[in-house]
This record gives sequence, structure tokens and C-alpha cells, in this order.
Amino acid sequence: MKLNKFLHLFFAFVLLLGVASCSTDSNDELQPRIDYGNGFLIANEGKYGTPNAEVTFVTPDLSLKQDNIFSFNNGGKLGDVLQMIAFNNNNAYLLLNNSNRIQIVNRYNFKATGEITKELNTPRYMAFANNNIYVTNDKYMGDKFVSIYKVSDNSFIKKIPFTEAVERVVEAGNNIFVQNASFGYGNKITLINTTTNEINKTISLPNGNINKIISNNQNVYAIAAGTTDSYIYQISSTGDVVKTTTLTGITDAKNLEISNGKFYFSSDKSVYAMDIKLGVVPTSPLFTVASSSEPYSDLYGFSVVKDLIFTSDANGFKQDSKIVVYNTSGAIIKTFSAGIASNSVYWN
Repeated sequence: MKLNKFLHLFFAFVLLLGVASCSTDSNDELQPRIDYGNGFLIANEGKYGTPNAEVTFVTPDLSLKQDNIFSFNNGGKLGDVLQMIAFNNNNAYLLLNNSNRIQIVNRYNFKATGEITKELNTPRYMAFANNNIYVTNDKYMGDKFVSIYKVSDNSFIKKIPFTEAVERVVEAGNNIFVQNASFGYGNKITLINTTTNEINKTISLPNGNINKIISNNQNVYAIAAGTTDSYIYQISSTGDVVKTTTLTGITDAKNLEISNGKFYFSSDKSVYAMDIKLGVVPTSPLFTVASSSEPYSDLYGFSVVKDLIFTSDANGFKQDSKIVVYNTSGAIIKTFSAGIASNSVYWN
């Protein structure tokens, strides 16, 4: 695994605290045990077609990090294209798009505890509701469906077929919402009743193509892009559109996040912040990221966690990503590298 030079100091500190495990490997090396339960996890997709997906751990103050924590704690490779990480109870679920697998690990020590492989075909995203796991699957020019599993034993329950794209999936009010739009095309969201595991309704948004849906405070929010303006829709847990905010003059808005009463989103390489209650559309960006030297790389990853804004430059998917962290005033507070194609950051 890669070790930052400052991580050696971290390991020494851990050892002094007496929380290191004294297991030995074939080289009889001391293997420190780190609690990953209080810090940030960065999902690194890796290069498509190569099993080099990984996870980076960063401490809350951003002063220390550890790369490749799955292979470090399990002695093997994670897989091909880490699309996302989800959490439920003591487990973290690592969804591997091109490996057709969900790797389950203990979220605190990152030891593997199980996996899901049945009825997965190019999985995209996952969510939890009513003691079940809901996974969207969307194979290019192929089958599109939501596969459902029991949380208790990861056993397969059923799959719900779709004719349109199935991308992001979120929970609100114990209902599941599926984004029927991908890569900037599509305006529909499907609500699944988790008691019957049947489709309850389809919601068609009047303007724009959906780039992302998220769940916050038992509501679903969708950001949709038009040719001249963009839109943020607030949808109730029963599937009713209760509010529409027009982002006048902002084209192709995407990457919607909510933190501390504010919307955060991007357009091209610019990032905007907007108070949810006031609803005043920003006339200028909070900041604009530096242009990448490689195509499709700048703002490849965008997350707002613990009032920190994480952006990533994928560096052409050939080398480690460049992570730049901003505060909510738009000032850079930290820059460091993570794995290949870092796409999202999570608080564990």
C-alpha cells in the first residue's frame, strides 16, 4: 500500500496509544489497526477494466490520510470501478460497477464481512429502506432493473425491470426513489413502495433533464439542466413536487449537495452556494476550480461533507486524483492526492 510520509508518524502515535494489533504477516511485520469510524472515506473508482479501485481514509482535521485501506486490511484487490459507498449499521457497502459485486466490510476496521453478487449487472447506486437493499442496474444497451436484497442475510428478493435508464436511488419516508435519467438525459423519477416492492408512481419533471437526485430531511431534491436555465425540484416523500427553484441564467447545473441549510451545485467548472430558505439565486460562483490538463477530469468528484467542499481532478484517469478542499466561503484549505478517479467523499 502507499503510505504518506506523515502517516508513519500517525502509526507511531497509534502504537503509543496501545491500539495497534500485533498480528504478523508472512514477513512478520507489525500491522497497525486503525479505527476508520471517525473520518472521511474517499471512493476511488480506479481505471475502467482494471481491478485497482480503492478507498482512502482522511482524518477529520485533514492532517493525515491512509490510501488503499481495503487491500491493506484484507490482503487483496477490491475490484473494478468503485461507484459508491453506502452505510448501514456497522457495515460499509462498496458497490463495484464493472466487477458486478457489492463488497461488504466492517466500517470501523474495513475487514471484509461478505459480498453480494447475485442478480447484479452493471450496478450503479444503492439505498436502504424497510430492511432491504435497493440497487440500480443499467447495462449499456442492455437490461435495466432494480435488484432488491434483504439486509439481514444479503439474500436476493426480486428485481423490478425498467424500460428507461435507472441511475441514482435514494430513500425518503421509507419509500425508494429511482432516477430515470443518466448522463443528462431524462426527466422522470420512479417511486417504489417498499412494503409491496412494486412501483407506486412515476414523477415527470416539467423542465430540464435530471443530473442528480438526493435525499434530505425526508424530501427528495432533483437538479435538472435546461438550455438556458437549470432547476431544483423539491419532492415530498409521497412523490409530489412541492417546490421548484429556477436557477436563472445557470446552464447545465449538476452535482447537487445540501449542507447546513444551503444548496451547493456546479455548472461547468464553477461551484455555487444558495440558501435554501431564502431561495435567492446566486449571480456569481462561490469559486471556480482550476482547469485540468486532461479532458473530462476537472470536477470529476464533488462532495460537501461536514461543511467542507471536496473537489477532485481525475488527472486523465492515469494517475492519482488531485483533491482540493474548500471551506464554505470558497477558500482552499487543503490539497492532497488520493487514488485513481476519486468520485465522492463520505463521512464515516
